[in-house]
Amino acid sequence: MNFDLSPEQKLIQDTARDLATREIAPRAAEIDRTHTFPRDIFTRLGEVGLLGVMVPEKWGGAGLGALAYAVALEEVARACASTAVAMSVQCSLACAPILGEGNDAQRARWLPDLASGRKIGCFALSEPEAGSDAKAQRTRAQKDGARWILNGTKNFITNAPVADVMIVFATTDPTKGSRGITAFAVPTDTPGLKVGKDDDKLGIRGARSAQVFLTDCAVGDDARLGPEGDGFKIAMRALDGGRIGVAAQALGIARAAFEDATRYALERKTFGQPIAEHQAIQFKLADMRTEIDAGRLMLWRAAVAKDRGARYGRDASMAKLFNSEMANRVAKEALQVFGGYGYLTDFPAERHYRDAKITEIYEGTSEIQRLVIASALLKE
Repeated sequence: MNFDLSPEQKLIQDTARDLATREIAPRAAEIDRTHTFPRDIFTRLGEVGLLGVMVPEKWGGAGLGALAYAVALEEVARACASTAVAMSVQCSLACAPILGEGNDAQRARWLPDLASGRKIGCFALSEPEAGSDAKAQRTRAQKDGARWILNGTKNFITNAPVADVMIVFATTDPTKGSRGITAFAVPTDTPGLKVGKDDDKLGIRGARSAQVFLTDCAVGDDARLGPEGDGFKIAMRALDGGRIGVAAQALGIARAAFEDATRYALERKTFGQPIAEHQAIQFKLADMRTEIDAGRLMLWRAAVAKDRGARYGRDASMAKLFNSEMANRVAKEALQVFGGYGYLTDFPAERHYRDAKITEIYEGTSEIQRLVIASALLKE
């Protein structure tokens, strides 16, 4: 098996690493502290091609696939988890459904602006009573001549406060269960669409999220993505790809925690020597690095499968499950390496610890990933 990146993938990785190191990492603590969405940084991601990595050149992107996206997102997440979350939603959950399910008019309308960062997208699936049970949608879309009238509430919608287009899932035929859900690409300036106040979160504080209220929100049939009743399948396909993104986010957070802890261990002295000389610290660092490398291999396997057109849902769930739980273990041990200083906001360890937790929850909790994996392996 060849583990080398292609020249194009390596260029994307180097571009992401350079931008992340020079422009994103120096502002990560401020972004977290002020709960500020870094719009200028997001624009820069688009300018250098990182938001359109998986979008074909025809629609304004680079057309390089999931592995190039994964390596780029890892670099951004290593610098700032909040920025990486917004990037992941843009690429995996906004661009991907439009590219995969939209018609050419919809692709031409949205993809060039999303790939360039001129516009921002979001993905409105979760509801107050429909989180892990995504089939339990209460948002309704009723046909009214040539229009659809949407009513309902969406929950925890990342990028909603700054988005220009929202992929909304609504029930169009309640009698058909999951086969009665339809997807729509809804401009956020549509009358009847209102974004609530920002969520005040434990971590990823610069990735703005909020409830969304749809009240007699009317859109034309040209807003519908794919056939009526295909919405649940569209959502699940998007989440399969999105789990590659979350696995990359988690990997970047873990790498940040590990690299910061390693540097600190070489600088901090106790008993007359750097704490890196103590076996207890060495074992922590060895375990952290081993898990990070294992997580990267799982992530790359899922991404390569997607790029080859093979089934990748189980691999994506395995990568998401392992990397999210690994990131939490690594962030916890990294904070321990910092000792009392790790508990202070003066150092990055506590931010990595807070940022890591969400990766076990969104785009399918760890419990849901285990159900997905078990279901797939029992069918083999």
